[in-house]
Amino acid sequence: MTQPPVPDSGAATGVPTCYRHPGRETYISCQRCARPICPDCMRDAAVGFQCPSCVAEGAKTTRQARTAYGGRRSADPRQTTIGLIAVNVAVWLLIMASGGYTSRVTQLLALRPKGLCVNPNGEVVGLSEGACPAPLDWHEGVSSGAYWQLVTTAFTHVEVWHLAVNMFSLWMLGPLVEAVLGRARFLALYAVSALTASLAVYWLSGEYGSTVGASGAIFGLLGALLVFAHKVGGNVQQILFVLLINAVITFSYARISWQGHLGGFVGGLVVAAVLAYAPRPRRTLWQAVGVGALVVLVLAGIVARTAALT
Repeated sequence: MTQPPVPDSGAATGVPTCYRHPGRETYISCQRCARPICPDCMRDAAVGFQCPSCVAEGAKTTRQARTAYGGRRSADPRQTTIGLIAVNVAVWLLIMASGGYTSRVTQLLALRPKGLCVNPNGEVVGLSEGACPAPLDWHEGVSSGAYWQLVTTAFTHVEVWHLAVNMFSLWMLGPLVEAVLGRARFLALYAVSALTASLAVYWLSGEYGSTVGASGAIFGLLGALLVFAHKVGGNVQQILFVLLINAVITFSYARISWQGHLGGFVGGLVVAAVLAYAPRPRRTLWQAVGVGALVVLVLAGIVARTAALT
C-alpha cells in the first residue's frame, strides 16, 4: 500500500528553511534580501551575513577603488614598470646581438633628426637617400620619413651602464607614479613625456646626431612627482634635490642629451598638471581633452620641424 508523502518538518512546524537548500531549517536571514540562509550559505558582511547571490550582486555594483586623480587603482603598480623594463632589456639584447653601435637595429631605432649617407670609413657623405648607392650606407632620419624613431628612441640603449641607470630609475619612480595615477594614466604620462622629449631632441639637437634612451620619459616621472607633491602640500625639497643632481650630471657630460631630459621633464609637468588639477565634475573628460591637446601640439611641432629640415 502506497504511503502518503511525509510533509517537510520545517513547513509543518513553521520553521523557515534555506532558500537554496529547502531541506535545512534555519533562523538566520540575509541582511540584504532577508531570505533565510543556512550556515553553508552564510557570507560575512559588514553587519551580519549575506547570501551568495547578494554577495555576487554587490561585487558587480560596487564601484572599484579609484586613485586621488580618478584612475583605477592598480592591484600591483610594479607590474607595468616591469613590463616597460622588459621591453627596454629585450631591445638592448637585440642590439647587442646584432653589433651594438654598428647594428642596423640601432640605426633604425635611434632618433636622428635628418637622414645621412655614410661611406665604408664611417665618414658622412651627406647625400640624399636616392643618391646613396652601395657601398654607401643610408642612415634613416625622422625628417626623411623614419617617424617611428620619435617613439623607439625611448626604448633603445646601447651601453649597459646607460640601460642599468635608466632601468633602476624607472624601477624606483614608476610604481610610485602609478600608485598615484592608476595604470592607464601612468602609461599616458610616460608616453607623452617620451614624445615631448623626442620633440625637444628633434628641434634642439644636431641634425645628424643620434639620440637613444628612456631618460626623457623618466624625467617626465620626476616632473609629475613634483606636481603631485605640490598639489597636496607635501615636501618638494627632496624631489628638487634629485632634480638638481641630475641637472648637474646632465650638463657635465657632452654625450648626455640635455634636450631630451628637458623636454621630458616639461612634458611630465604639463601632463601631471592636467591630471591633478582637472575639475572634479567630468574629470576624466577634462583629463582626456587636456592630454589630447598636448599631443596635438607635439605633433604640430614635429610637422613644423620636418618642414624646416626638408
